[in-house]
Amino acid sequence: MKTYRATEKDFNRKTYLIDANGKTLGRLATGIAALLMGKGKTCYSHDQLCGDQVVVLNASKVHVTGKKRTDKIYDHYTGFDGGLKTYPFEDLIKKHPDAVISEAVKRMLPKNRLRSEMLRRLRVFAGDKHTHQAQQPVPFEIKT
Repeated sequence: MKTYRATEKDFNRKTYLIDANGKTLGRLATGIAALLMGKGKTCYSHDQLCGDQVVVLNASKVHVTGKKRTDKIYDHYTGFDGGLKTYPFEDLIKKHPDAVISEAVKRMLPKNRLRSEMLRRLRVFAGDKHTHQAQQPVPFEIKT
């Protein structure tokens, strides 16, 4: 018995447009991660890149629950002695709101070789303007 393996032409990729205004960060990130992985498709396979492209708008208006706005801290290690850098959520959302969503989605994707390829298909914008009109993005609503 021969098994069927999906090919590139079976994936039927789309570009989705998501508005992050007022959405909770974690729920938004899980929805985006599922789209990037292609979990909702019939041809989904964990070892193939079958997900869609995602454009996120209004990243600076994302919502977090509880005391995360003041208490959540992002760490980054430079590789040098004493090179642990910490960034509070409040500072990072002001300077780089796209990094907050990108980091949340990155941590929800599978830890394998395809993660960097999936993240390449994620575009995050701080405001409500984007540069991907040519891809004709389809609006997508994340359930809250």
